[in-house]
Amino acid sequence: MPPLTSIDESFFHTAPIRMVDILEIPRPAEDVWAELVEEHPLGWLRLIKRIDWTSPRPFGVGTTRTARTTGGLYVINERFIVWEEGRRMAFGVETANLPVFRSFGEDYIVEPLSADRCRFTWTIAGRPHPLIAPIAAPLRKLGARSLFGDARRHFGIR
Repeated sequence: MPPLTSIDESFFHTAPIRMVDILEIPRPAEDVWAELVEEHPLGWLRLIKRIDWTSPRPFGVGTTRTARTTGGLYVINERFIVWEEGRRMAFGVETANLPVFRSFGEDYIVEPLSADRCRFTWTIAGRPHPLIAPIAAPLRKLGARSLFGDARRHFGIR
């Protein structure tokens, strides 16, 4: 699979495509974090068929996983560049089977608001491949609506 350009933490603020959703979830932060690191995380996303960790636990910076979209059309290999156990994790995509992005990553931040509520900030950032750039805006809108909508439904948020 072709490699993507490596990213660092600053990419989540400077990427040409940035999508951010902030969810106030009526569940403890520990429960939300546990879902994000379970054996096959984000199974409630319709666009994702399966995510598999390819590194052993305990997870941290350098941990890897593979994600496959529904239908298996798009496969990406991710490497975590930020890991603050119980609070934050962020990855950059190392390789992808299709030339959709030049660089891509996601950042998840889980912050407790009270014993039974938390804030989940989900940032998706990318630099599209030139072949995709002309249709990137409508694809971004569709992707954000699906991913963020699924997250809101899963966590019981309108």
